[in-house]
Amino acid sequence: MQDVFARRLERGTVNELLSSYLPIAIFIGVALAIGLALLIAPFIIAVRNPDPEKVSTYECGFNAFDDARMKFDVRFYLVAILFIIFDLEAIYLFPWALSFREIGDVGFWSMMIFLGELTIGLIYAWRKGALEWD
Repeated sequence: MQDVFARRLERGTVNELLSSYLPIAIFIGVALAIGLALLIAPFIIAVRNPDPEKVSTYECGFNAFDDARMKFDVRFYLVAILFIIFDLEAIYLFPWALSFREIGDVGFWSMMIFLGELTIGLIYAWRKGALEWD
C-alpha cells in the first residue's frame, strides 16, 4: 500500500514540475513560430517583377551619389545630441510628474535644477547656431 502511495506522490510532483516548465515551452514555441515566419515572409513579399524604379535605393529622397564614408556636417551631430538630451528630459518628467505628491520639496527643486541646466544648454546651443540649418 505504501508503494502505491509513493508512486502517486511521485507522479503528482512530476506533473507539477512539468507544468512549471509550460511557460518556457510556450515561449520557445512562439519564438520558433516567429523565426519561421520571418524566414518565409521574404519569399512571399519579395518583388516579383523587378524594374529599375522598384529596386532602386531610396533613403533620403535622392539617389546615392557619393561614398558612404563621406563626411557629414557637424551640425547634424549637434542636432542629434540635442534630440537625445531633450528626449531624456521627457523620460525623466513622466515619473517625476506621477510621483510629485510623494517626493516633496526636495524632488521639486531637484527637477527645477535639472530643467534649468537643460534650459541653459538649449540657450547655449541656440546662440552658437546649432539649431540653424542652412
